[in-house]
Amino acid sequence: MPTDGNDEVDLLVDAWRRERADLDLAPVEVFSRIGRLARLLDLARRDAFTAQSIEPWEFDVLAALRRAGSPYQLSPGQLLRETMVTSGTMTNRIDRLSERGLVSRSPDPRDRRGVLVGLTAAGKRAVDGAFETLIASERELLGELSASERRELAGLLKRLMRPLS
Repeated sequence: MPTDGNDEVDLLVDAWRRERADLDLAPVEVFSRIGRLARLLDLARRDAFTAQSIEPWEFDVLAALRRAGSPYQLSPGQLLRETMVTSGTMTNRIDRLSERGLVSRSPDPRDRRGVLVGLTAAGKRAVDGAFETLIASERELLGELSASERRELAGLLKRLMRPLS
């Protein structure tokens, strides 16, 4: 790791500049750092989920239910939209989470044919614990930035993402 204020990306870009001075390397400076941050975030997520004995896909479903607010219930169709997976995948996930006691199924009082998937107390503890651990890790990753720099970065990333969504 360089200690002169430069990072690995600076070294990488310098090497490319030496070899390909004809190219604008500004995208490399941005996206190489985003890629490295993404890997660190993946590790932080894995650690947060492992601490609660849940998988990333389990967190996605449990978090969707938690964000729904009390009574923490959604239909399978709503869960599909929240997690962007196929119907068959969602059925499998609900089955597995139900077997683990993290969600329950109940009849939908508004639709006799429908089912609601609800967060159990154990599921709520697991998702809350994982989210708290994850937020602490993410706060640490942002530790070098002031509050205004964090807001600025969030705004810039949002602007960058806008045409992609």
